[in-house]
This record gives sequence, structure tokens and C-alpha cells, in this order.
Amino acid sequence: MRTVVILGSTGSIGTQALDVIARNPEDFRVVGLAAGGSDLHLLAQQAVATGAPVIALANASSPALFLDAFTALAPTAPKPQVICGPEAVVEVASLSCDVVLNAITGSIGLRPTLAALAAGSVVALANKESLIVGGPLVKAIAGPDQLVPVDSEHSALAQCLRAGRASEVKRLLLTASGGPFLGKSRAELGSVTPEQALKHPTWSMGPVVTINSATLMNKGLEVIEAHLLFDIDMTRIDVVVHPQSIVHSMVEFVDGSTIAQVSPPDMRLPIAMGIAWPNRVADASPANDWTKPVSWDFRPLDDSAFPAVALAREAGTRGGIAPAVFNAANEVCVDAFLTGRLPFLGIVDTVGKVVGDAPAQTSGSLTLDDVLQAETWARDAARTIVGVA
Repeated sequence: MRTVVILGSTGSIGTQALDVIARNPEDFRVVGLAAGGSDLHLLAQQAVATGAPVIALANASSPALFLDAFTALAPTAPKPQVICGPEAVVEVASLSCDVVLNAITGSIGLRPTLAALAAGSVVALANKESLIVGGPLVKAIAGPDQLVPVDSEHSALAQCLRAGRASEVKRLLLTASGGPFLGKSRAELGSVTPEQALKHPTWSMGPVVTINSATLMNKGLEVIEAHLLFDIDMTRIDVVVHPQSIVHSMVEFVDGSTIAQVSPPDMRLPIAMGIAWPNRVADASPANDWTKPVSWDFRPLDDSAFPAVALAREAGTRGGIAPAVFNAANEVCVDAFLTGRLPFLGIVDTVGKVVGDAPAQTSGSLTLDDVLQAETWARDAARTIVGVA
């Protein structure tokens, strides 16, 4: 049995992970949950259902409300330890356990990732920003097989890479659904509204990830992540548009063979792979129905309409603080778009301006302070361009 801590338990990935765990009680036991505190009733339900002895709340004013919700659901159950405040998630990430699933959104997930790795836990990484903004820091501390991807594309690549030796890999092919604006020209994207951008045709995700998918910024982040996870040069990582989201990614080998991982678009499968790696969890998600006729489409990425991937390559190739600047500026721009202060095309355009103006890294090797300072600079620079105080 594997003991598991879930960071971001009330979000989409966290709730689906708990579904996988609930259906496999002989394989997993939850020993800690962490959440921001925006849905205390759901968190209390999760705490009661799992019996997790430790709960972390980023909102320091929420413990009494959480315990009230917990007691209302289970009056006689032993109350869990509740840790509150900005350091709470780092503390629970440091708990002694087999696996920490990091499903926090944003670069605030970096310190919990480092804490979990330092504690010796396997990190099932749904928080791609951890690796993107702090790649050298994460890789320096992560041991062999200690970092396991949960993104569907990177989980697919990890599975496909089992088919051959590293020296036999020619390139990685990340698939992209194309988001809600597939086939649109840059001119047609000028009037896109937040409501339109939040209607993803395939996946149900949080607002930030959904907007990143609409701009294809998410795919740019994934290119950087794949480079860092699998030690494959950026020039050997390509993006292919596949609207059906059935082929989750592919690996092409030097002999001309291409191995693909195929399954319906259901995040429970890569989540299960992440917390059970290298094993598989039976019936983690439904399989394809091969009795029905089906066709899959693949097409090249339109870099002129969606320049985010090319911009990500630039930031990832520069390395150092550039990926942190790229990600932090994007977080500001997505928020500005969602609140009506920035047009859709302004998201990537503004990020490109911030990355282009970024200062050079001052220290010889990347430090956590470098990352934090770069993020602060990038957010301030993006807010200045957007006109946000």
C-alpha cells in the first residue's frame, strides 16, 4: 500500500485523484490533504472520506470553519491536525509518505515540490510550473524515478519511452487539441471573449489552464517541461495538433517507428500512473471502444495564429530565469484577460515583450532567490504593460 499526500485536493486533479484512490483502497492511503480553503465543505468531505490525519489550509483564517464543517459531517470522528498559513502546504508536502501528488496551480507549487523531493517522496507532478520555473533546482534534488509526470501528454511520453532505449529516441511529439479556436486565423482571434476562451472542446479544467489551452501557452509550457523531464533537446520536441485528444503524445524512434499512447480523454489514467508508477491501476479509466468506427486527425501547428509555443522554445532555450519570467508574466496576463483588461491576443504579445526585456541572470547557477526575484520582476513588468497598478 502506498501512502499519498495530495496538494490541491479540492481542484480538478485532486478530486479525480481521490476518486482513483477511493476505488482502490487496498493500494493507497491518504495521509495528508492541502487546499487553498475556497471550498471548505468539499475539503471536509474529503477529510472525512479519507481519514487523512493532517490537513493544510493556505487561508490562515479558515481552521475553525473547516473544523465546524468536519464535525457537522462526522461528529464522532477524530479531528485531523489542521495546519494553516502560507507555509502549511510546504509542511504537509514534507510529511513522510510514498507519494506527493502536487496538483497546485501556478509557480507557488515550486517550494512544495522541492520540500517533497527533499523528504524522499516520489512527486507525482501535475504542477508543471514547478519544473518550468525551477528546472535546475528540481532536477538537482530529484533522484532516479522520483519525479513522475501527471500531465496527460508527459505521462503518455513516459509510457511510450518504455519502448526503447534513450539512445534510440529521435523526437518527442506532443499532441495538442488546438483548443476552442482551432483553425482560426490571428485576425479572427482579435475579438475573442473570456466566455468563448473558457469553452474547451475536450477537457474540463480550471480557468487558468483553460485559457492557457486556448492560447496554446499550455503547450509551450509543456515543451519546456518535456525537455526538462526527459533530457531531450528542444529541437527534438515537436507539437502536433490532434483535435480528438485520443492520442495523448508519441515518441518517434530512430528506425522510423512511432509509439503512441492512446486512451479516451480522462485524467484519471495519468493520475493513476503518477501515483502508482511504474505500475498500472486496473480500471483507472475507461478504455477505447474499438467496435465503433473512428477517425483521428493530425495537423501542423499554426505558429502565426498561436505563437506561444515558439515563444516558449525561446524562453526554454535561454534557460536560467527566462522560463520563470515567461510563466509569471503569463499568469498576470491571463488574469488581466479574464477581468477584461487585456485582449486575447495581448496575452502572448505581452508575455513576449516581458521575456524580451528580461534582465540577464546574475548568479552563476540558478537559485530559489533568482527564481523568486525573476517572477516578481516579470509580474511587475507585465502589470506595467497591461496598465494594472
